[in-house]
Amino acid sequence: MLNIENIILYCIKQLNGERTIYSIYHLLNGKKSSQTIQDAHLFSLKKFFRILESLTRESFDKIIEKIFEKKLIRKCGEQRFLLTPTGDIHLEKIQLPIYINGWSYQQTANLFWERLTLLVQVTSNLVFQETHYIPIQKNKEVHFWLKSTLKDFHVPRSEIGKLLFSELMDCFEEDKNIDPSFLVFRLTGYQKIGLTPLQMSQKFKINSIDYHIEFINVLHFLIRKVENIHNHSQLLPELLKGLIQDDSLTQSSRKTWVLLKQGYSIEQIAGFRRLKKSTIEDHIVEFALNVNDFSIDDYVDNVIQKRILEISQQTESKQLKLIRNYLEAASYFQIRLVLAKYGDRQWN
Repeated sequence: MLNIENIILYCIKQLNGERTIYSIYHLLNGKKSSQTIQDAHLFSLKKFFRILESLTRESFDKIIEKIFEKKLIRKCGEQRFLLTPTGDIHLEKIQLPIYINGWSYQQTANLFWERLTLLVQVTSNLVFQETHYIPIQKNKEVHFWLKSTLKDFHVPRSEIGKLLFSELMDCFEEDKNIDPSFLVFRLTGYQKIGLTPLQMSQKFKINSIDYHIEFINVLHFLIRKVENIHNHSQLLPELLKGLIQDDSLTQSSRKTWVLLKQGYSIEQIAGFRRLKKSTIEDHIVEFALNVNDFSIDDYVDNVIQKRILEISQQTESKQLKLIRNYLEAASYFQIRLVLAKYGDRQWN
């Protein structure tokens, strides 16, 4: 079984004491701040971004306490932890989710799931020629999508159920590590009501958070499979139509991007937008992380870029203060920018 404790333990190992424990909390919640986005990239934790949006700070604190009581982690500063030798051994033995990809799929997952559940319900009832039932989804946009899809899909309605079942079976049979029952038991069909997340956690005898981890691991697996289907005669690819969007930049940074492309400097943009210079610098770091062809050469000399990367590698650290102690000629902004552009690539 997958376990939230193991995911947090992995995150603590990746952070290596260089961020507080609450940077993990913000990561799991999907906080769209420059710091959280940078941490997700820099510490190779993008796959866990936004996977637990409903996780409360109180629940998170209890999980940390439990891990600490098991002597899997030790304190190394204010709200900072490192793995103990026991924690390292434990992490080597446990299973982490293979298919969870919060950065790429979590923004899409909810609507994908709503479409899938309504599609299954409608096609199931079509098979039995049942027209009187309450739709499992109330989202009118999902209803409109389904009507449009069924209208344009050139397969007899009596055959759509068989086609959908066959395509889902093909997806799930390709990987025996996936247990589709974490998802399938929640589906509603002809004279059958799907289980709620709470009922599912009780059925599998696990807590609700761990069930959610199992569920989205299967859901993200399915999204990835569907994303790679290139056969236009298949039904599953319709589930993703119009859903995959570039959501990598914060709303505020997009406004900065427009001004930057017009040739304005950091100082000018800060003045125009009535924001602190440091806020605009945060946006520049976001661009280095998320815009593939974004050059940082105008902000950091090539020699300093190389030196920052060398120090980071030699010290095995992404800690800004430590790197600056070795290279006072570089500002914190420049160090962040270089690590954002090349740090993830360097450490993987």
